[in-house]
Amino acid sequence: MRKVPLRFQEFSRQNPRVSEAYEDLSAECRDAGPLNEKERCLVKLGIAIGSGMEGAVRSQVRKGLDAGLKPEEIRHAFLLGLPCIGFPRMMAALTWAEDVLEKDEPGA
Repeated sequence: MRKVPLRFQEFSRQNPRVSEAYEDLSAECRDAGPLNEKERCLVKLGIAIGSGMEGAVRSQVRKGLDAGLKPEEIRHAFLLGLPCIGFPRMMAALTWAEDVLEKDEPGA
């Protein structure tokens, strides 16, 4: 499992009740349906890509790798977003993902 970003750790220290409530909500949403961990990661990655949120894209790529997604599966999610969000936005999001993927791949 990858390290939680320092910014989130600090937020959690400063706002423990909010952080706990957020984690509880996340768990309830996760457990509310039939999707497995990899499927949930891909859905959340797609949402992050479509919303153009850099931190969320990076986080979901890390979580996807932790869940066992292969880099090519993650990269495919970005291609699927191309017709929906356009080339420039897809490329921006892919750039954020590649920062994470390149650190994770052997020889990087």
